[in-house]
Amino acid sequence: MLPVFLNAQLLRSALPALSLGVLLVAIFIIQPNAMSYFGLNLMLQYAVPIALATLAQMFVITVNDLDLSIGAFVGLVACIGATYLHDTPGLGLLMLAGCIVVYAGMGALIQLRNLPSIVVTLGMSFVWLGIAVLILPTPGGKSPDVIKALMALKIPAVPFPIVAAVVIALIVQAGLMHSSYGAVLRGAGGNPKALARAGWSMLQIKMAMFALAGFFGVLSGLSLIGLTTSGDAHIADRYTLYSIAGAILGGAEFVGGRVSPVGAVLGALTLTLTGSFLIFLRISPDWQIGAQGAILIIVLALRALISRGERR
Repeated sequence: MLPVFLNAQLLRSALPALSLGVLLVAIFIIQPNAMSYFGLNLMLQYAVPIALATLAQMFVITVNDLDLSIGAFVGLVACIGATYLHDTPGLGLLMLAGCIVVYAGMGALIQLRNLPSIVVTLGMSFVWLGIAVLILPTPGGKSPDVIKALMALKIPAVPFPIVAAVVIALIVQAGLMHSSYGAVLRGAGGNPKALARAGWSMLQIKMAMFALAGFFGVLSGLSLIGLTTSGDAHIADRYTLYSIAGAILGGAEFVGGRVSPVGAVLGALTLTLTGSFLIFLRISPDWQIGAQGAILIIVLALRALISRGERR
């Protein structure tokens, strides 16, 4: 029985990598030219901002909450980055730091008043979007040169998006999954009452996780304008759905604090490649959300079958 359980657990952990691998194989079969440095770089150019937004969502899911404002928040960061950060860097950095503080305050509000995170974050999405429109009513601005140069970095042999995704995943994996404080943060989603009895403040933990979500949301917005070179209040409208789908594809669950940073990044890469896959099939990009939903349903169905095997 134990070997069967271990095999099921291993297969469950490998699902994000398997999903990405199957999609890559399908793409390479349909379009062999994609199996090149240029092809991979082109297909994965937006993988970094999506991966960062997915990790931001993952931090919130870790404490059994859900963030419906991350897309609008990334759009706000993009607007700040393309205007204030470019023109007056000091003020821009101060504004971005303030955004992270507000994100931590959002976590405090949810914890102190026992409010549904879906309601609070949905309301905040309109706040973020409204501020973004006030800052940049029409698409424009200019990305700071440093960010633009970083996102255009050329690395020999392996495209920059892949290297960046691996580095980001490993750093978050080490901090959240292999450190003592990371275990405490994850425990807040698995057994908050036990942590409270041990003397840990659930308020501080919730604020820390939301602050991390805000920080990675800021990184996502800045990396995004590094690619687009300009800002737009609606530039990341789909990132809320992308982040939730990527985290779930990566093995995250809405209860128990069960998450995987590496899996979340793999899920984000899978979603990023879906658009290219549809293009190679000559299907309209308008079907991208539907295709991503289909991939999510298939992976969740496989995960359910594996979980049933674990129980047996």
